[in-house]
Amino acid sequence: MIYPSEFVQVATVTSASGGGESKAKIPTNPRVSATASLSFSQVINQRTQGLIMLDGVIQSGYLGLPFHRVYFKDGSPAIEKLPTERYKLPIGVRLNYFLGDRIILRSYYRYYTDSWGLTANTASLEVPYKITPFFSVAPFYRYYQQTAIKYFAPFEVHTEADPYYTSNYAYSAFSSQFFGINFRMAPPKGISGSLSSLELRYGHYLQTTSLLSDVISINLTFK
Repeated sequence: MIYPSEFVQVATVTSASGGGESKAKIPTNPRVSATASLSFSQVINQRTQGLIMLDGVIQSGYLGLPFHRVYFKDGSPAIEKLPTERYKLPIGVRLNYFLGDRIILRSYYRYYTDSWGLTANTASLEVPYKITPFFSVAPFYRYYQQTAIKYFAPFEVHTEADPYYTSNYAYSAFSSQFFGINFRMAPPKGISGSLSSLELRYGHYLQTTSLLSDVISINLTFK
């Protein structure tokens, strides 16, 4: 499957440094992404179900972001510069185990690698518990860890001699945790009027870069 190209407009960026000005043109190559996905599911026994997922992604064109700046060792600024090709290979495994009539163990693991040198691991576990046939709670936990790409360096570490450079911390090495609880209510006659089910989810996210956040989401299903 090939997604529509994402075109980047021609632009000239002017930045002041040490009393002077430097200009850089943003590349205009269109970005094209192609993705192939394969999955295999299997009922292992009466209580266990498994799923294996494999994706292949090829990207080409201008893959940087024009608003991300890099500051070289001498303090001069530049727009991040990244290769014009990237290959991604994520592999995931999902395993569900029915622990009696009230509890389900939903586990997931994903390994990711790409041609820029980034590798990542994701592991998660969710445990839905039915308090009644129509009301359930589900605590969940997810752990994520990634390495830095080959072209990342912090503020004023890159030099102009580097073929590629970025200081975008999305490409740095870090790990994160996301945990919380999910409440779901779905009585046979609905909750009220045209509403058939209600889901409320709270999660707390923390990252080794000192990023913290709280997420509250509501999912409503109508008849």
